[in-house]
Amino acid sequence: MAGKGRGSGWRRLLLGGTVASAIAFTIFGVLAWGAFNTALEVTNSMEFCISCHEMRDNVYAEYVNSPHEANRSGVRAGCPDCHVPREWGPMVVRKISASRELIYKILGTVDTPEKFEAHRLEMARRVWSTMKRTDSRECRNCHDWDTMDPEKQKPRARKQHLFAMRQGQTCIDCHKGIAHKKVHDLLDDEERDRLEAPVPEFVRPLPERWAKYEERKAAKKLARRKAQDEARQGEAGRKKPASPAAGPAEVAIAPASAAHAAPKASGGSAPPEIAWDRIEPREVVLFYPGQSSWEWTQTGSDHGGARAFRRAGDRCFDCHDEETADMGQKIASGEKLEPTPIPGKRPSIPVQVQAAFDDGSLYVRLTWPDGEHAPVPFVEGGKMDPDDRVKVAIALSTDEVEYAEQAGCWVACHHDLRTMPDAPEGKEVTKYLPESRTALEIRGRGGKPRGGWDKVRPAAEIESLLTAGKIIDLLRVRLDTGRKEDGYILEARHMEGGRGFDAWWELADGTWSLVLRRPLKGAGKGDVDLEPGGIYNFSIAIHDDYAAARYHHVSVGYRLGLGNEDADIVAARL
Repeated sequence: MAGKGRGSGWRRLLLGGTVASAIAFTIFGVLAWGAFNTALEVTNSMEFCISCHEMRDNVYAEYVNSPHEANRSGVRAGCPDCHVPREWGPMVVRKISASRELIYKILGTVDTPEKFEAHRLEMARRVWSTMKRTDSRECRNCHDWDTMDPEKQKPRARKQHLFAMRQGQTCIDCHKGIAHKKVHDLLDDEERDRLEAPVPEFVRPLPERWAKYEERKAAKKLARRKAQDEARQGEAGRKKPASPAAGPAEVAIAPASAAHAAPKASGGSAPPEIAWDRIEPREVVLFYPGQSSWEWTQTGSDHGGARAFRRAGDRCFDCHDEETADMGQKIASGEKLEPTPIPGKRPSIPVQVQAAFDDGSLYVRLTWPDGEHAPVPFVEGGKMDPDDRVKVAIALSTDEVEYAEQAGCWVACHHDLRTMPDAPEGKEVTKYLPESRTALEIRGRGGKPRGGWDKVRPAAEIESLLTAGKIIDLLRVRLDTGRKEDGYILEARHMEGGRGFDAWWELADGTWSLVLRRPLKGAGKGDVDLEPGGIYNFSIAIHDDYAAARYHHVSVGYRLGLGNEDADIVAARL
């Protein structure tokens, strides 16, 4: 009995000890778990992130007043929102990997602004790599493809997002430097291409909201074309029948009650009697371009649209048509791309464009508001071209000119032209086409000047390009002196060489009106032949306020259709 009692006592003691140990272990576990989660919560706060001066004095100072810290909606994304995963497992992994930063703290690796700057690009590369690997997971906690409304996005953003979904891009490919210093500008294009290469696994079907938007856009285009066809058929029924000896004016749209009669003309002929009030105008906003050369547009570290231009074949028009006024404001103010801003220089000019054609000629009418004089501080007398207050030019080309369909006449504006950053000393370099050069330095690698002014192809090759019509046809009128220039751009800008054109213009009530008449068929190698139903690349430039060289206003490239509704600007059939 004694032995039995002793055994039962030991069993009770052991059992009691096991229960007590289990309770104690459970309590300890709960406390440890609570302490661990409390530590996670504490270290996952903005206050903790900026508790060391390395973060507070550098990246946090850059973050303040950025769109992620202050914006119109009042929604803030702090350090943990962008740099720490929300899911528990990935969060713990991130915390463990971040613990190595304690070593850098102890060693003083980035404890001064100079040291931080020296390591900034290296640290940024690690962040970009992580975001790329996770398909920008933290970005998408707030910015989800499915909840984006394409109707409310600017054309550029809408195009880029569509491109990203279809090609397998992710947020960080385009949105580096949105909260901190833009060190991605230090990357060369080869490294950018590697970092931003599409990932097949990231390709995703269009969300329902986007697919419906695309359907609505296609339906609107179809309805607009149908309405234009009906209007054109109705107009044809109202035309006067042409007599056997009738000329273009007699078979044109019936003239308005008061025909346009400009007090100045390029010749003795009367202006064409066209009822411009019956032709729908297309507003084209010309903007001040500063030093945004062809090379600049093609360099990813300079121009975010270079990727979509090169890889997806996007046009400048696709992204920028509705934001040229904003672009001009940033450049004219000196915020970007203009090292010598002109106080009072207007950033943009809204131009109403109308076009028409008959069997023999193309007619283009431009109307725009006159501007006030803004003296140029770095030119004696404040006028770059004191003899001509206003010069107007239009450029026409076919798709035979490389990249003209995407960029219009921008392909002729280079980094080494006069007044541009890499203009050669003692040389007067005019506009030229890239295919007229044996080589063109786009990125300025190794400090090389960008452009290719000294890489002109042999004369025989230039002549072959000219014969093949690989030119930009250039028509320009000087409104003060009345001088017309019918030229073209190939290996240089030639201000003569075409068949000629007529022009009429006036300034009334603060508004300029200019009408150009150009033969459809050119007589020389410097002309681009036009055909009814054809679509051609079309650009406008206005040198106003005595401007010269790059200090003008320009349009992005448009598509002009002679009765073709697929164009951006449709010339009405007379």
